[in-house]
Amino acid sequence: MSSPDSPAAPDLPRTPDQIAVDVAIRLGVVGLFAWLSLSLVAPFALVVVWAIILTVALYPTYTWLRDRLGGRGRLAALLITIIGLLVIFGPAAVLLTSLIDSVNHLIDAAQNRTLLTSVPKEKLAEIPVIGPWIEKIWLTLTGNFSVILREHGGQILQTGGILLGSAAGFVVGILAFTVSVIISGMLFAPGPSLVRGARAFATRIAGHRGDGFVDMAGVTIRNVSQGVIGISMFQALLMGIVMMVAHVPAAGLLAFIAMVLGIIQVGPMLIVLGTVIWAWTAMGTGAAIVFTVLMFAAGLLDNAIKPFVMSKGLKTPMLVILTGVIGGTVTYGLLGLFLGPIVLAVFYELIVAWVRLEIPTRPGPTRAA
Repeated sequence: MSSPDSPAAPDLPRTPDQIAVDVAIRLGVVGLFAWLSLSLVAPFALVVVWAIILTVALYPTYTWLRDRLGGRGRLAALLITIIGLLVIFGPAAVLLTSLIDSVNHLIDAAQNRTLLTSVPKEKLAEIPVIGPWIEKIWLTLTGNFSVILREHGGQILQTGGILLGSAAGFVVGILAFTVSVIISGMLFAPGPSLVRGARAFATRIAGHRGDGFVDMAGVTIRNVSQGVIGISMFQALLMGIVMMVAHVPAAGLLAFIAMVLGIIQVGPMLIVLGTVIWAWTAMGTGAAIVFTVLMFAAGLLDNAIKPFVMSKGLKTPMLVILTGVIGGTVTYGLLGLFLGPIVLAVFYELIVAWVRLEIPTRPGPTRAA
């Protein structure tokens, strides 16, 4: 038994197997903590991600308003939060009212058996190009409506259940987005320190290119929010005004559907075509022509403006951004609208940086003097 005053035994050199086991244990412990942490924050991840996206998209507005208010950042953040909540609940209330009116109208029309017979059949053929085809289908439906209800009643009820479930999901989504808006208002003030942290993390991952990737992600979020959501909302507003002036039934609901179709990259042309068909059956020829021109002009607005807005300040090709927007939306829903172009843009820049690396070339043969 050694005495306390005896010198400590020197550390024996570790073998490669011991080092590998040590590293594996450490990585396992870190991975376990990472998995537990992610499982704890997973229920709130979607809300937090949306809050970050809103903060990045609205931060220029926050700084502009803060400067106009004499540097009072808290007041600016509070005003933006209140406006955001009004933007959410205002259209939601209008949509709910319009939806209730539309459902009541459909129920009354179905009970009175005027759901498909209220449109004058003689006007259907007057629609340019597709009029006779629509008239044929309409006559088939109106002549066999009771048979359709009897044979496909179960499918109709099932579709109604799906629509009710979608409505419930819409309410839950509104509540989650409301929480995101509130969290976003709290992130404006610490925004610069959060950006510095993101830059430091990106630098540890990607080296000196990390700052560029963080900047590119911020610009992409702002461009997508303006080029997709902003333009879709503006389109829906214009279409809603035109439909309300023309007294189109359920104009508010149709405008909202047009906005959603624009955001998910389907486009509002389905609403445009449907309302134009209605106009040619319910209006005079002159009014129908004016309505058609205005609706098509509003429906094609995004095709003219979106490329310029989404490519502003980015070196990434527009095709990459649009592919990310469409692919992200199809794969991950509305959140993928932002994540898709960011991921593809970063991957594109990584590929470009890798291809442009200078490869040393062998010196060529020298000619004899």
